[in-house]
Amino acid sequence: MSTAPVRVRFAPSPTGMFHVGGARSALYNWAVARQSGGTFVLRIEDTDTARNKPEWIDGIINALAAIGIHGEDAAFEGPYFQSHNADRHREAAQQLFAAGRAYYCDCTREQLKERTGSDHLGYDGFCRERGLAFEEGRALRFRTPDEGETVVVDLIRGEPAFPNSAIEDFVIARGDGSPVFLIANVVDDLDEGITQVIRGEEHLSNTPKQQLLWEALGAKPPVWAHLPVIVNEKRQKLSKRRDKVALEDYLAEGFLPEAMVNYLMLLGWGPGDDREIMPYEELEQLFRIEDVNTAPAFFDVKKLTAFNGDYIRALSPEQFANACAPWLVAPYAPWAPEAFDKDLFEVAAPLAQTRLALLSEITSYVDFLFLDEPVEDEASWNKAMKAGAGDILSDARAELATVPDWKADDLKSVLLAVGEKHGLKLGKAQAPIRVAVTGRTIGLPLFESMELLGRDRVLARLDAAAPRS
Repeated sequence: MSTAPVRVRFAPSPTGMFHVGGARSALYNWAVARQSGGTFVLRIEDTDTARNKPEWIDGIINALAAIGIHGEDAAFEGPYFQSHNADRHREAAQQLFAAGRAYYCDCTREQLKERTGSDHLGYDGFCRERGLAFEEGRALRFRTPDEGETVVVDLIRGEPAFPNSAIEDFVIARGDGSPVFLIANVVDDLDEGITQVIRGEEHLSNTPKQQLLWEALGAKPPVWAHLPVIVNEKRQKLSKRRDKVALEDYLAEGFLPEAMVNYLMLLGWGPGDDREIMPYEELEQLFRIEDVNTAPAFFDVKKLTAFNGDYIRALSPEQFANACAPWLVAPYAPWAPEAFDKDLFEVAAPLAQTRLALLSEITSYVDFLFLDEPVEDEASWNKAMKAGAGDILSDARAELATVPDWKADDLKSVLLAVGEKHGLKLGKAQAPIRVAVTGRTIGLPLFESMELLGRDRVLARLDAAAPRS
């Protein structure tokens, strides 16, 4: 391996939301760069002008920053834009032509099929010795070796060998002279001094072609590392057409960036012990690209959610309240802005913190405090308001009205007594009370909720619910 300073790159295309698989690749590159004192290069591969959008570029940069990868760190370099290097791509293609390593071809797909009798066979080298010059419509093909093999040194997969006879003479420039992705990618890596290419395994099939291009341009290829594919619960590769794959969507749903980072780092690699919940700084020190698995990595949303719950519970009260802030205003909050009481929320927040798996759940846990009437969940109402519920509500209302100190412990004692009167344990007795007061069967501790809501509002809600139960 080279003793040159480590330079890795992350090279997304700005054609959509930021894929969690891309986030995993970025984090692995970031860890390798930082632990070696090297450099992480961000390159935006923006040559697909039909699909590129400026907002996707901003999305990439913002998503990377959300998971801790940003320009304020000395390890970060960029962003560079592939489109800005177009002249170098053309120059390299012509360099290969001048050296006899590439040739022009005017064959059509129909002609190839006629010669080979197949729709599936690769190019047959028909134009290799025809000596064609550039002309509009003629593609430039790289002349692959006829014999031997191309060995790819891969830190994860060993040294897979590809017979050169199985690699067709592939196109490096289109009929209009514009270079294709393969050579653009190689030239950019070469110009940016990339020493290790860490990317998804879907690129492995292109690697022998790219390695041949590196060598033909007189440069030593980088060391490769192809990460395992990420799959869903059906063991199908994650697809944006079928699965939720955008990092932005997970963050918008209330997953903490720290939990996402922790979970993504473990998709294909582990620290070698039973620990899983670990801060990124520790994961970075333990990470070794050579220890990444080759087997597909299952993106388990349930496990990610459990991670997130652990991270939420580890926040300080102030951190938790701040993290909840986006979900306490429109469009998430169903209450009027003037109805929100920050002091009341800060008292309620610790009660919710131990129960949340997603930050977005906070809205439904505290909405009853800031609405004139609770949001009524129909399933909860039907479950709690069984025969006899009206009598429990009426008796509870009468007893609660006499409580001198409106404190959670006193309220609990009252409902214990009401339950005993009706031959019910506390859990059964409090069910209709909870739904009447909060609108749901699941939420904050009932007696603390009643204390926060206040005597008058609790009694009014019991009055409203009793005739309907």
